[in-house]
Amino acid sequence: MICPACFNPLTELQVGSVTVDVCQGGCGGVWFDAFELQRVDEQHEAAGERLVNIARDPDLQGDFARKRECPRCAGVKLKRRFFSARRQVEVDECPGCGGYWLDAGELERIRQEKASDAKAEQARQPYLTGEVIRYLYQMKLQSGGAP
Repeated sequence: MICPACFNPLTELQVGSVTVDVCQGGCGGVWFDAFELQRVDEQHEAAGERLVNIARDPDLQGDFARKRECPRCAGVKLKRRFFSARRQVEVDECPGCGGYWLDAGELERIRQEKASDAKAEQARQPYLTGEVIRYLYQMKLQSGGAP
């Protein structure tokens, strides 16, 4: 396969149970077939760490204005869209096969966004320890309420 951003050959890389195609020594982008990105997009998923620091050529600059072709589907152009409702990271998605092309740095930003979302969700959850529950139960008993 050929890199849709810099036209270098892509190299297969096994990360955990997922095999992705990376632009090693080129632009540092990563191709994910359908449903592969969801297996490495969160910070607790160790497999994704190897994809955050792909060797790349610092002199290569991607042309984000140019429409890119899907490396899997001949003649199909990738659609640029925001990865989530927060609209912080744009990715390229193939309307044909459902694959994603991520430029260097985009996976790391997606992982950071998801970690931030998870932390915010955890902060919204009520935090009741066993000690707090016992205290509330005792208060209810002392006020004459039935258990």
